[in-house]
Amino acid sequence: MPSYRIHRLKEHLRPQFQSIPHASGVTAVKSRDYREGGMVEATGAYAAWSSLRGSPAALAVGDLLEAPDGALHICKYVGFEEARWVLPEPSSV
Repeated sequence: MPSYRIHRLKEHLRPQFQSIPHASGVTAVKSRDYREGGMVEATGAYAAWSSLRGSPAALAVGDLLEAPDGALHICKYVGFEEARWVLPEPSSV
């Protein structure tokens, strides 16, 4: 069974994330806005969400699941959607 890495949105950013209107498509996320949240074994993102639901480790809106292949899934009110890390611009010094 695949293991998903959990990335938790930092608490001080959660109200901002929850207040923005839903937009379809890929969500750009910054690694500095997340902290490591452990691992969960599941057959998919929804199975991971379901297995953690009701526990102290439950996924919240804004949290990320990283699949073994590196694909990111962000938890939104409407379910999971694709996300991608924003890479810093290379400095031109």
